[in-house]
Order: sequence, then structure tokens, then C-alpha cells
Amino acid sequence: MTWYIALVHKDPESAFGVSFPDLPSVFSAADDEDDIVPNAIEALTLWAEDETLPQPSSHADILARDDVRAELKEGAFLVRIPLVRDDTRTVRANITMEAGTLAAIDAAAKRRGLTRSAFLASAALKEIEKSA
Repeated sequence: MTWYIALVHKDPESAFGVSFPDLPSVFSAADDEDDIVPNAIEALTLWAEDETLPQPSSHADILARDDVRAELKEGAFLVRIPLVRDDTRTVRANITMEAGTLAAIDAAAKRRGLTRSAFLASAALKEIEKSA
């Protein structure tokens, strides 16, 4: 998976702003801290639909930039954002798990009106977002 480093900054009485040092025209915002990564993933994914992305810079290369260091001194912080490419094709996957877990997945999916596959895909994306 490809990851880009994002710079998150917040002024008093404003939303969190998210920018990507490697991708100057990509930006996002979030009112709540918990929405920073999901919103940034969405912005990065949408931008990647129409643009060719450069190779992501390393953490050390990002930290070496004067503009990034200046933002960090002002209270900004860095987060890693995964590039989750939208791909309309579906792929069949065979997985193995404990029967009780599978039954719980099926019950939770049914309560939400989802298929097992949709439920598992949604849960996996949420875990990927949390690991950023």
C-alpha cells in the first residue's frame, strides 16, 4: 500500500486543515479530530482518480523541508494517509475464520442491511483508516 504524509494544522476557532507536502493541490478539512484521516483518505483518493501521483517522500525528506518544519513549530503535526484506490472491479477472496466469528459477522451484516462481503470490506477500511 502507498502512504502519503499529510500535515495537519488547526487555528483557534477553525476546523483541522490537512495538506500534503508532496501534493500541493490536495487538501482536506475536518471539524472533529476523528475525521482527519477518513476525510484525508477521501481527498487523496478523489484526486488520484484524475492525476498521476508522484512517489511519496520519506518521513525524513518531509521533515527536511523548511516549510514543513515551520508549520510543525507552529503546532502542526504529521499523519500517514493510505492511498486507497477506488477500483470498480470486484475480486473473489476465500477466507478462513472461526465459525462463531463468522456467525457474528453475518448477524451484524444482516442488522445493517449489508452482505457479508460489504460488511467485511467496510470493517477492513475502518481498520486501515485507524492504522494511519
